[in-house]
Amino acid sequence: MSLLFLSLALASPAAAAPPAPVAVSAETQIVERSIDDLAADLTAGRTSSEALVRAYLARIEAIDRKGPMLRSVIATNPEAIAQARMLDAERRAGKLRGPLHGIPVLVKDNIDTVGMATTAGSLALKDNMTGRDAPLVAKLRAAGAIILGKTNLSEWANIRSTRSMSGWSAVGGLVRNPYALNRTACGSSSGSGAAAAASLAAASVGTETDGSIVCPSSINGLVGMKPTVGLVSRTHVVPISHSQDTAGPMTRSVRDAALMLTAMAGSDAADAATAQADAKRVDYAAGLDANGLRGVRVGVVRPQNLSPDLASVFDVALEKLKAAGAVLVPVERPATPGLGAAEFAVLLTELKADLDAYLATTPNAVTARTLDAVIAFNSANASSEMPFFAQEIFLDAAKTKGLDDPAYRTARETSLRLAGKEGIDAMLAKADVALLVAPTAGAAWLSDPVHGDQSDGPSASGLPAVAGYPHLTVPMGMVDGLPVGLSFFSTAWRDAEVLKAGYAFEQQAKARVAPRYLPSVEAGPGLDGVR
Repeated sequence: MSLLFLSLALASPAAAAPPAPVAVSAETQIVERSIDDLAADLTAGRTSSEALVRAYLARIEAIDRKGPMLRSVIATNPEAIAQARMLDAERRAGKLRGPLHGIPVLVKDNIDTVGMATTAGSLALKDNMTGRDAPLVAKLRAAGAIILGKTNLSEWANIRSTRSMSGWSAVGGLVRNPYALNRTACGSSSGSGAAAAASLAAASVGTETDGSIVCPSSINGLVGMKPTVGLVSRTHVVPISHSQDTAGPMTRSVRDAALMLTAMAGSDAADAATAQADAKRVDYAAGLDANGLRGVRVGVVRPQNLSPDLASVFDVALEKLKAAGAVLVPVERPATPGLGAAEFAVLLTELKADLDAYLATTPNAVTARTLDAVIAFNSANASSEMPFFAQEIFLDAAKTKGLDDPAYRTARETSLRLAGKEGIDAMLAKADVALLVAPTAGAAWLSDPVHGDQSDGPSASGLPAVAGYPHLTVPMGMVDGLPVGLSFFSTAWRDAEVLKAGYAFEQQAKARVAPRYLPSVEAGPGLDGVR
């Protein structure tokens, strides 16, 4: 089983303030534009935040609801235009909150957001209007970001079944990959990945337990940053595991990811894991440097049995790292017998305990207020909730004995030791390297409702996910017309170093390719007789 798929009041502006600028066309305004690009247009008066919101909403209607029909956005924020007008007024009054001021972003629909339901993709939570912002959302708003809407996801963050189809939820349907519509967008942050790749917002937020930021980012040609667990609050986020869960940015560039992470990071008294976050967080964008790899020793983890095409792209990426000044050192991944079983035991136990705790805080309109009640709801609504795959993981989690169970405590100690001290930390120390690189994942596989996920490629997510260490993926090339990413990871709280290295590689490689919304890669040039 893989878990890859796992307000401020404002006085009226001064009478002498200039009128809001006239909106330009959506295509010239937003497609493939960075946060810095959009901020420059806002500063120069070439556009307004209201115009940006309207342009993104129009693009969502054209690309997500119609046309390729990506199904990556579950809901748009009915207050987005009002929020944009408020931020435009602040700008005219000379009040700027930072680089995200007036920038529209999307957040995954397992993150509580005022004004919208938080469904986790399940019909059991369709009425989950919590009326609260998760702290990470509150931080984004305080930084000036506009919450444009909520993204689709693998239902319950892909923890319901071993035979799940990544990107599918009963609420949102199946997310489609913008590079090839019949291919997976990976999970569980599939909607955040597809939406950011398709320029449906300036950036998006995903969550990860094991692979659910980095896999959809890699497969959708994005930068994805899974921070150190505890750098970003998990309060009011539908949980799987307090040991491994975290939110993180999914963007079209490393700098955009750094800007987002700077806004999102910080301590939260309600989340004990974040006690050190305020002391550890920095301005991640300020630390980026195109020369940031010069003289840096980088450990290269080469998975066995890479496909020839993926191996070729990986080799080119390694040459780009060397061209950026990195000193490459081969590193063998140590044997970690029992890691998978120990991780799964931890996730099962924490799923029941953590989900029950979250559901107990939902409004009275939500009737499924425990994991057992969700299981019963799914069984009673099987035709809509379980048309393709069942809920055997939920059933196993329901049988667990709680956080005081000695078997659970042993499993957590084992998994943390194998992934951390005897895993990543040992690899770094043995090779005397600052960070490690590896292919993030293989190229996108076909979406298959009969057999579920059929990935046979590598996955770099496991060790940093279990250890709770930072993990960044950056586009490194294309395999058969489909994006693949290069992973950078290190030990705890080295988020800034990982981002700095990823930025230096990105500036050397410039490997991101915009999506073309092909029906399938098999219909591309050279395969359909077109030359």
